[in-house]
Amino acid sequence: MDNDFLPLMGTYYIEFYVGNAKQAAHYYKTAFGFQSIAYAGPETGVRDKASYVVRQNKLTFVLTTPLHRDHPISEHIAKHGDGVKVLALKVNDATSAWKETTKRGGQSYMEPTILDDEHGEIVMSGIHTYGDTVLLFIERKDYNGAFMPGYAKWETNYNPTETGLQYVDHCVGNVGWNQMERWVKFYEEVLGFKNILSFDDEDISTEYSALMSKVMSNGNGFVKFPINEPAEGKKKSQVEEYLDFYNGEGVQHVALATNNIIETVTDLSNRGVEFLKVPGSYYDTVLDRVGQIDEHLEPLKELGILIDRDNEGYLLQIFTKPVEDRPTLFFEIIQRKGAQSFGKGNFKALFEAIEREQANRGNL
Repeated sequence: MDNDFLPLMGTYYIEFYVGNAKQAAHYYKTAFGFQSIAYAGPETGVRDKASYVVRQNKLTFVLTTPLHRDHPISEHIAKHGDGVKVLALKVNDATSAWKETTKRGGQSYMEPTILDDEHGEIVMSGIHTYGDTVLLFIERKDYNGAFMPGYAKWETNYNPTETGLQYVDHCVGNVGWNQMERWVKFYEEVLGFKNILSFDDEDISTEYSALMSKVMSNGNGFVKFPINEPAEGKKKSQVEEYLDFYNGEGVQHVALATNNIIETVTDLSNRGVEFLKVPGSYYDTVLDRVGQIDEHLEPLKELGILIDRDNEGYLLQIFTKPVEDRPTLFFEIIQRKGAQSFGKGNFKALFEAIEREQANRGNL
């Protein structure tokens, strides 16, 4: 089995195209506890855009804004609103990653390109994935600058404390009607991923709406890309709502790992991050379903944290409300206590919570 033509070491960064990167950076620092790392823009010789890089542990976000209205990034924002453009993956060999994936049918976004400055060099390449989203392969051999060539160290007086977020656990894409098989095949054939879990509309449905989901993972499990597709229901599903407002396929949510979800979510809530709440009745029977857990139920109930168990352990998870005005991108906070799954037992409660929000927006 040719399983190792694309060895991935995890997510290097996620780049968002946003209307106002300066303010978005402030939001992720203030609300989520990221720190200033690097900046690129007119002051560093970049004429057409500005990018702010923020980091927390192994989690790096790049927030990029175009400086002119006829810039391709301006078109991206006009079409989609603020959203994820780039999923950048760490590799040992960006040239090989590009050759292997394009050879297998991946559409090239960037041929292998060397970026260098006095701090060393980085090689990057990339391919297109669903919608306007791209995968970049980043090879960072001995580079010791702040972030990447072209970026200056960004130092600020304002650096709020972190909230305990550690790394990207997984990143979920919403694709259009009947597109699931196409993208599963893409991940299998182009990237060598495996489909490790599948949910159909029997698993994920409420009285009103349904969706299908498949989890794609690379060989070592460092990179997981679940894919959602809408399914027929009486009313509009959350995936349809997303596709309508994002004007196409894209990243629905990024799951951020923590080692202490109670502390992290308490901190995030105190900083103004809003979370979806399930009804209190969820907690009446949850322990019958998931069995013994280390945490006290009361703080989990107070915060609205969901619990699920698989053969290998359990997990704790919670989802933010959308972080843009369009009901598109949101974040998941997840703590794994052995479980490798994705909270199948919570889908119904979660969907009902999402549907209440959709109904408030008039989009159910």
